[in-house]
Amino acid sequence: MGNCLGKSEKLTAEIVPRDGAKVYPTVRLHGSPKSILAAYIRFALLHKSVSLDFVETETVRVGGSEPEGGAVTLQVGSEVVSGSRETLLRFIDARFPGPSLGSGSGRDDETTPLLASLTRVHHTSMLWHVERMVKWAEDLTTRGGKKIVDPSVGTPRMEIRKFGRSYSELLELMMEHAQMEETILFPLFDKADRGLAKAAKEEHARDLPLMNGIKEVIKSVGVLDSGSPDYHEALYSLSSRLKSLQGQCKQHFAEEEVELLPLMEALELSKEQEVSALEQCFDVMQGTHGRLLKFLLEGLPPHDAMKYLDLISKCRDKEKMESMLQKIVK
Repeated sequence: MGNCLGKSEKLTAEIVPRDGAKVYPTVRLHGSPKSILAAYIRFALLHKSVSLDFVETETVRVGGSEPEGGAVTLQVGSEVVSGSRETLLRFIDARFPGPSLGSGSGRDDETTPLLASLTRVHHTSMLWHVERMVKWAEDLTTRGGKKIVDPSVGTPRMEIRKFGRSYSELLELMMEHAQMEETILFPLFDKADRGLAKAAKEEHARDLPLMNGIKEVIKSVGVLDSGSPDYHEALYSLSSRLKSLQGQCKQHFAEEEVELLPLMEALELSKEQEVSALEQCFDVMQGTHGRLLKFLLEGLPPHDAMKYLDLISKCRDKEKMESMLQKIVK
């Protein structure tokens, strides 16, 4: 996974966002299916295109607690490694070439406020998915409803249904993100400086009609004859509207990251307040952190994906954290 948008023979959202797979020895991961650490490491290995064999073991609790979700061991041929999360990640990076799980864009570091990191990661994923939809719509328009021989795509009507499902997932992610900002993030800024987030709120209101309009166009395309002039006209409208959405998202997200997020540090939230606000964000975005967590992570480069799991791991409700992490390995 990762935000690789290279050319591919596939024509739809079935495109897997990763570089071509390379064959590596089978990795055996020993851990409990309920282990938070095991879920984290299983996800990390997905980025390396390895063949993974998960071997279930019992979780051993020490003093009634489970600091990192139980012991986890990696076995690659004759090599056996166990230890902390950092030890296991270093081994994975050293053993399997490819995008590092421990280095990223450099925009965020350990001192970056949690809510700023959360928001930037959301922006990265949403922009990737919007671009994917734009490319897909352009391809649909170019083909003009012509049937192609590709079992993964199917008939034009089948493909439009897939397109609609993918857009609905993106729309839900964007709506929940906007709700999170409006109920958690913006009030923090307004409390410090009244009206500070006013422009960002207005951007949300401006984008909503366009987002809903795209959904209606997709519905229209789905019921039209693929050989009709109306079908072709609807495809052009869909492509044009998605490009407009892409431009608005880029502008809106850039403005937030330049004008608002840098001020997060100035709010001087305590660690307790930061973690509490982060947990509230997870509560608001229940769909994103449940059914759509894989969708969110799909649009991220490896480092950002792992960073997002780090944010999830700060959740103090261990059952909720475990539930979220398990969504990505099932």
